[in-house]
Amino acid sequence: MKPFASRYLLLVAFSLLLGACQSTPPAATEATDARATAITQLEQSLASNELATAEDQLATLQAQSPNDQSLEQYQRQLAEAYLRRSQIVLQKGDVNAAATALSRARVLMPKAPALTGGVNNAIVSARKAELDKAEADLKAAEAKPQAKVIDPTAESTTVALNLNDMAKLRRQLDAIAADVVNYQCDVSIQAPRTDDYPWLATLLTKRVKKLDPDFDLKLEKQILRNIPAQMVLSPRKP
Repeated sequence: MKPFASRYLLLVAFSLLLGACQSTPPAATEATDARATAITQLEQSLASNELATAEDQLATLQAQSPNDQSLEQYQRQLAEAYLRRSQIVLQKGDVNAAATALSRARVLMPKAPALTGGVNNAIVSARKAELDKAEADLKAAEAKPQAKVIDPTAESTTVALNLNDMAKLRRQLDAIAADVVNYQCDVSIQAPRTDDYPWLATLLTKRVKKLDPDFDLKLEKQILRNIPAQMVLSPRKP
């Protein structure tokens, strides 16, 4: 009996040892499952182009496993996604957004500056174009004569007409015509009587054509019984 009992105990001990070697501790299993879930969520964020979320998820994974080289592929994918975004928004004219996306791409792949070089040059050129345009607009604004009756920064300016004093009305129309030409204005003539429109339109048109025979004067007729005669000047948008 003794040899049999010894062999039995030895078999039981071996079975327990083998089971311990083959089983995974619950904590390790939970950690593996959590990591797999985190990677799946990262992949989903990249696929749906939620780059800020993906960047946070990647940073969390890298902090948990700083030596895990398998995360490098996700870092590169994220950098390339930022680079694509930079190119897209730059084509749409949003230089600031393009520069922001490019800076994120550079942070994520500092060892590959050549990959961001083309977009960077495009952003530099776009910024220069913006500055050149702003400078040209400023010079153009400075070159224009000072406005006589309108506010050049307003969408429109209403000028009440002095119909009871022809001398004052003529001076008003001279000033209105100058602003119409210099600031490329469309004009709405608003008058309480139908008969007022033709001669006011004629007086203004003669003055505008005298200043610029090629100017495309656009007039709108509005008969408004309850208001005095007036003209609304609206500078055309570029």
